[in-house]
Amino acid sequence: MSSENEKRTPSFGQSLFVFASIVAFLIAGIMWLHVDIHVLLILGLAVATVVSMKLGYNFEELTDGMKNSVSRAMTAMMIFILIGAIIGTWITAGTVPALIYYGLQFLTPKFFLPIGLLLCSFTSLATGTSWGTAGTIGIALMGMGVGLGIPAPIVAGMVVSGAFFGDKMSPISDTTNLSAVSAGADLYDHIKAMSYTTIPSYIIAMVIYTFIGFKYANGTGNPEDIEIIQSTIAANFNLNPIVILPMVVLFGLNLKKVPAVPAMVIGAATAIIVAIVFQGTSLSTALTAVNYGYGQETGVALVDNLLMRGGIQNMMWTFSLSFIALCLGGVLEKVGYLRALIVGFIGKIKTAGGLVLTVICSTMLSNAAMGEIYLGIILNGTLYKDEFEKRGLKPAMLSRVLEEGGTLTGPLIPWTTAGAFMATTLGVSTMQLAPFALLNIINPILSIVLSFLGVFVLWENKPIKGLRKKKDNEANAK
Repeated sequence: MSSENEKRTPSFGQSLFVFASIVAFLIAGIMWLHVDIHVLLILGLAVATVVSMKLGYNFEELTDGMKNSVSRAMTAMMIFILIGAIIGTWITAGTVPALIYYGLQFLTPKFFLPIGLLLCSFTSLATGTSWGTAGTIGIALMGMGVGLGIPAPIVAGMVVSGAFFGDKMSPISDTTNLSAVSAGADLYDHIKAMSYTTIPSYIIAMVIYTFIGFKYANGTGNPEDIEIIQSTIAANFNLNPIVILPMVVLFGLNLKKVPAVPAMVIGAATAIIVAIVFQGTSLSTALTAVNYGYGQETGVALVDNLLMRGGIQNMMWTFSLSFIALCLGGVLEKVGYLRALIVGFIGKIKTAGGLVLTVICSTMLSNAAMGEIYLGIILNGTLYKDEFEKRGLKPAMLSRVLEEGGTLTGPLIPWTTAGAFMATTLGVSTMQLAPFALLNIINPILSIVLSFLGVFVLWENKPIKGLRKKKDNEANAK
């Protein structure tokens, strides 16, 4: 077995080779070979393992890195399973069908997207979870959007934008707290710092969604489709308002800051009870929905496409993809490939704008390499904390940029836990919905542009240009 003394830190060139290999596998496999991402990530893992062993790491040590990576994301992996259970039981209970039914009565195509954005934003802000938002009200909005004749990728992009607004800004969100802790910032200083770039980005996204809605303003969708959806739902479900109870219970528990896993278990259990009492579902059928999702065909393809989903097994493709991505991320983190890349670049950065650009890009790269937003935030917070302090920038500046590069870009990458989850839950591929996740795209770009312009750059001690140049010259002389 190799000892600690025999291990070598990867060079910039070796790190670049590993990352370039992973990117090459993904591009070639997705665009030309049309191979599942699982296989491509395994090939990337194989390359990273071979190079790591040449650096002195044995397979057991690399496996420990994989275990640590998966362990830190265990809550997220459990939520994968529980969201599948919630979707299956909430459809069986009539919760999601009722939201679709009543939503189609009140919403119009012209204002559907901005109203949907607000609904998702308020829900995620109140609950602190983008996944819970997408897996509950997001599912209902997808059904409404399809009924109103709005393309599914546009609706899915809007849901992701609203869901991640709250995930980023809510004081009870895990990523919000994690970013503040990783950067050494006060939580509310962090939220205030994010508001400088998030609010303008949100307004821009809202305006664009409104203009997109105008494209569909002349109609009410396909009236025949809406009638078919509503009549079929009414014929197959008891639409008593009490069927909304599972959503009320889950949101209430989230507001009381009950941990996500037990809150979701209670939400699914409440739906099982509602399904038995109000929908006349047998206990066996309700429990089967936990594992396999809603399975009662209505005979109407349009409605079945909306409702025949959910269940633990429906999340297994996503679960396995995330597991492989986390294993790859564990090896990359264990050996220090990303750290070697960043160290190679950071000394060449001279401006605050350049530093913001670098952090956003490296945090996004971390998401892609390690498959998990949490890991990217923790790693980059650790790597850049001293650099931001040395340059006189506030910790809240770093925490803000971590969220812009980490939290917001996670759902735009197909193999991350967030990207895989959103695609599976909303029924739209990441590549299709990503161009319409406007907040997630606009916010990082706006932050970079403003930073280069010197706007909303949060200084603790702003360096004087001449003094900074003198210090740089002294450092170079040493």
